[in-house]
Amino acid sequence: MGRKTQKDVTVGFVALGCPKNVVDSERMLAQIAQAGFLIAADPDRADVVVVNTCGFIEPARAESLEAIRQALANKKTGHVHKVVVAGCMSQHLGREILEEAAGVDAILGLEQRDAIAEVIRETLTSDAPVVHLSPPPVTVADDRTRLRIGPAHSAYLRISEGCDHRCSFCTIPLIRGPFRSKPVELVLSEARELASSGAVELNVIGQDTTRYGRDVKTEEGLASLLGQLERIPEVAWIRLLYAYPAGVTERLIETIGRSEKIVHYLDLPLQHVSDAILRAMRRPDTKDRLQKRIEKLRSAMSDIVLRTTLIVGFPGETDEDFAELIDFVKWARFEALGAFPFYPEAGTPAAEFPDQVPDEVKQERLDELMLTQQDIAFAANRRRVGSRLTCLVDSLDNRGQGLARFYGQAPDIDSLCIVSGCSAAPGQFIAAEVTGSHDYDLLVEQV
Repeated sequence: MGRKTQKDVTVGFVALGCPKNVVDSERMLAQIAQAGFLIAADPDRADVVVVNTCGFIEPARAESLEAIRQALANKKTGHVHKVVVAGCMSQHLGREILEEAAGVDAILGLEQRDAIAEVIRETLTSDAPVVHLSPPPVTVADDRTRLRIGPAHSAYLRISEGCDHRCSFCTIPLIRGPFRSKPVELVLSEARELASSGAVELNVIGQDTTRYGRDVKTEEGLASLLGQLERIPEVAWIRLLYAYPAGVTERLIETIGRSEKIVHYLDLPLQHVSDAILRAMRRPDTKDRLQKRIEKLRSAMSDIVLRTTLIVGFPGETDEDFAELIDFVKWARFEALGAFPFYPEAGTPAAEFPDQVPDEVKQERLDELMLTQQDIAFAANRRRVGSRLTCLVDSLDNRGQGLARFYGQAPDIDSLCIVSGCSAAPGQFIAAEVTGSHDYDLLVEQV
């Protein structure tokens, strides 16, 4: 890099993974900018590239490794000089990354995310790999200082760190440690700051948002927190993600149902419905309890949109277990559904379970499940034709076509509303009529 001073060093950033990781990326970007480095628009041509990885399941690690190897390829051509790896995969694999991707200049764990600027400075003067790792738990973060990488009008609000559940397939407790709630005043302070910077939509996230407050002996902590968030004047939409099914209480349902700001949308990861598989997964629910909870939600809010996540091919899953899952999905008619095949993650009990399902069977079941859900989602879209929706505009092109979302569409993970004749700017709400659909997306016209 010749004689460049720190203020001339460009840093490219590759942000991967879930919304929790997005928040970590935004925090690190703020640290980098405050330290005086220049943020590069193109990470393929930056002096230093930081890859904030995801390490939850095998495909996420593969994507992370691909991004790292791309940065290393650019390093070989001289377009990049240093490659720094951060995030969940760093925390989980540690020094193994140096073997998987030779040439990495620094690895830092989740606990070191606020030291990113110091790590970058260290790499600039070191010929040997710089490694900063510590075991979990990861400190509950103060997320107020962030350089946002998404639209200004929509933001993620993280309310906790870690997870107390010991699902037999999940690595999150190994990576981030036990569940800890962020103090209420800190959450509210961050929410006010996000609102003052233009966020009209707050998407509440955590490993299990329904557990909020329980670690500090506060019953119904989430419902109480949502009530306080509602009082922030600039916020119009509050969306609840990662709601553990067993934690959805009567009071929480009532709080969402009577609110004018908490949208009638709930992300409810079920993982499965067969009692035998739920026991093997170490989930506290039963099919009967899940069914009753969905009935309560639909009864309390006839317009509620439910999203879920499911795993197929869990060890021991029989044809009968899978058929039970398909029948439940047909009954529940989730408006949105994500699914993935079981991956035997090292360090989890399920990786060692007997009766592992062959990969080809997992894929067949995944295909059948997603085709079943496709029919449900497309039918739901057809029923909306002719209805009117309030939509939040996310983007607008120079031809007047906008991309927007109604309350039943979470950012980044759900479908969109494609708006023709849009005259509103991003961040504004519009009234729109549904005229049709294209695959999972709705076609709407501004009225």
